[in-house]
Amino acid sequence: MVGEMPDTDRLVIIGRISSLYGVRGWLKVYSYTKPRRRILDYGPWLVPGAGGLAVEVEDGREHGKGIAVKLKGYDDRDAAARLLGKDIAVRRTRLDAPAPGEYYWADLEGLRVVTRDGRDLGRIDHLLETGANDVVVVRGDRERLIPFVQGQVIRRIDLEAGLMEVDWDPDF
Repeated sequence: MVGEMPDTDRLVIIGRISSLYGVRGWLKVYSYTKPRRRILDYGPWLVPGAGGLAVEVEDGREHGKGIAVKLKGYDDRDAAARLLGKDIAVRRTRLDAPAPGEYYWADLEGLRVVTRDGRDLGRIDHLLETGANDVVVVRGDRERLIPFVQGQVIRRIDLEAGLMEVDWDPDF
């Protein structure tokens, strides 16, 4: 990734099919988008765990902490059950450009992480959402959990260079 812009044609996971909802093919979906209802705006959905199957949302609405959806061609409980537990993805090009200073997690994964004095800590494996702030999981000589607090801990992000600079003690 060094020296390249993020791969805008790759798949980005935006949710997960979590359970059946009723007997007419409806499903409950856990959305990773903010706001969670935004998942309904992206399509077609690609289901990598089902061989890259493309599905269209016929209808959808918020339901509790998730989203209830009816997918075209899935008209009964048995058909819908084949999608349980599968991730929902879209092509990166389907997502809006983030606002200045904001990033999609998918664009941060894989960046090399260095301290302000240039010590290499490893690469971003993934991020975690916590109550206080998000956490960057960096894998290098060992795993480090670094709070994603821009300006204090996260000093600079350069997607083109594939680099995140942090104000972080390497021994921590």
